[in-house]
Amino acid sequence: MREKEQHKLNRVSMVGKVDKEFDFSHESFGEGFYKTTILVDRLNDTKDRIPLMVSDRLLDMDSSYAGRKIALEGELRSYNHHTSVKAAGRPPMSVFVHNIRLLNGKEEKKAKEEDFINIEGFLCKPPVYRVTPLGRELTQLMVSVSRNYGKNDYIPCICWGRDARFAAHFSMGDRVSIQGRIQSRDYIRRTAQNETEKKTTYEVSVKRVAHFADKEEN
Repeated sequence: MREKEQHKLNRVSMVGKVDKEFDFSHESFGEGFYKTTILVDRLNDTKDRIPLMVSDRLLDMDSSYAGRKIALEGELRSYNHHTSVKAAGRPPMSVFVHNIRLLNGKEEKKAKEEDFINIEGFLCKPPVYRVTPLGRELTQLMVSVSRNYGKNDYIPCICWGRDARFAAHFSMGDRVSIQGRIQSRDYIRRTAQNETEKKTTYEVSVKRVAHFADKEEN
């Protein structure tokens, strides 16, 4: 799949503040990759902390960026590595950045924080519908999105309200198109030693969902 075509299937656009300095992650074919998190406002006066993966070809990693406001474009990726699926049965995730720009002083004051994602793919699990103790309807979807070189990203999504009722009737293998925002969620996990630890998981909070009749070909 060509890179331009892939961007149509998995597109992220964000504006927010760099939470902490970049840490080295890994090197691939002489290109260094660094990780950090971006802070983005949520409507309920909280902030989402979204992990980023950025090439040293996009930024000078010898400089300091913590607290700076940035605008970026990229794609949301899942990573399965050797540990298979981690938090809450989900793979670890981060935004793989294609373009990034530091905002100057005037732009920082005027720029509104943004958190947008558009994905298109196939359901790789049956939808899970439930009602919360507060009476909110939600449906959980796991969407498989094609990536270059025959890889796939597995992206958890949550639909709310009437979208939840609509999505509850989808079937595994159905093709869907989703628009929404990436959100972080903390939870407490009990370890094998009967101790607890705080973990963070990431998912797409769905604002719009479209369903298509064609299914993934086997």
